[in-house]
Amino acid sequence: MSNQGKRIEVCVTQRLLQGDSGCPLYIMAHGAGAPMDSPFMNAMAEGLVAQGIRVLRFEFDYMYQRRQTGKKRPPERADKLLACFQRVIDEAAADEPVVIGGKSMGGRMATLLAAERDVAGVAVLGYPFHALGKPDKLRVEHFADLSAPVLICQGERDPMGNALEVAEYDLPAQIRVQWFADGDHDLKPRKASGLTHEQHMQSAIEAVAGFIKECV
Repeated sequence: MSNQGKRIEVCVTQRLLQGDSGCPLYIMAHGAGAPMDSPFMNAMAEGLVAQGIRVLRFEFDYMYQRRQTGKKRPPERADKLLACFQRVIDEAAADEPVVIGGKSMGGRMATLLAAERDVAGVAVLGYPFHALGKPDKLRVEHFADLSAPVLICQGERDPMGNALEVAEYDLPAQIRVQWFADGDHDLKPRKASGLTHEQHMQSAIEAVAGFIKECV
């Protein structure tokens, strides 16, 4: 029996798929310190599903082990993270175009993968242009190898790449940065700005959904 048009929400070990079959697929990876069902990831996924996007979340192996044991673990080496991400893509999107991305580290891994393989696009939520306190050690060299379009939703005062810093970077034309006024690494503005986190999250959801639909 066909699943066309039915709502899908299946969790298999460290994976969670939400959305209507037939909708554009976005594979969204978590950041370094929070799991796939953090408040940020939940809000983004649910918002995208409401916008007509099918969202697949997964956990890198170190985070899945943390969930199982309750013990914090640092992220694995980039090659292991990329292998895990690649495995998810191969299993979930072998026969359809896919936009990949994610929060912070997960988004960075998506750009690294996209520099090596064909994807329809990359959507990142808070790109870590550099490590905290290390603005001279940039993580943008592979951007020159990207052919797919990239959307980065970035807070203006993100400590891993704020508006003033990123303005000095020579980013390739296919990379579009959408700035969120007074936003931090989670796109959250300060109260004095007169803006709310909810407003920024909704704007990011709409931007990412529109980008995904353009890509596929």
